[in-house]
Amino acid sequence: MIMNPTKLTLAALVAAFSFVVAVSAQDAATPAAPLPPASTKTGLTYATDIKPIFDANCVKCHSGDKPKAHLHLDTLEGILKGNKWGPAVKAGDAANSIVVKAAAHQLKDKDGWMPPMPNKAGAKTLTPEQIGLVIAWINQGAK
Repeated sequence: MIMNPTKLTLAALVAAFSFVVAVSAQDAATPAAPLPPASTKTGLTYATDIKPIFDANCVKCHSGDKPKAHLHLDTLEGILKGNKWGPAVKAGDAANSIVVKAAAHQLKDKDGWMPPMPNKAGAKTLTPEQIGLVIAWINQGAK
């Protein structure tokens, strides 16, 4: 039996559309992993505790004259200023800070997960312990 090419094309389009809808629904239904617990370390500062983490994993792309997403993570001032979408951290509210959401892969848009993998900078995904330090630092006021 030979099928009409128009019907075959239509059947293929319907099948492809159904697959995309099913995958999208599955992705939307998949809950984000919970945030790692905040570190119990107190007195955290950007210069002492957070800058070394960002220097190793973030500033190769988020510094200089043309930082990615127009976001400087190489200075405390740059982090607090953020970019046209707002500050990178909300002092006292780590769970709603874009830096935490991006590093912990809490954003629905996976293109916003940081650092992107693979990347040319050699940046690695932050460990749960590193994210916990960032969370605690922000919750302590991001100083």
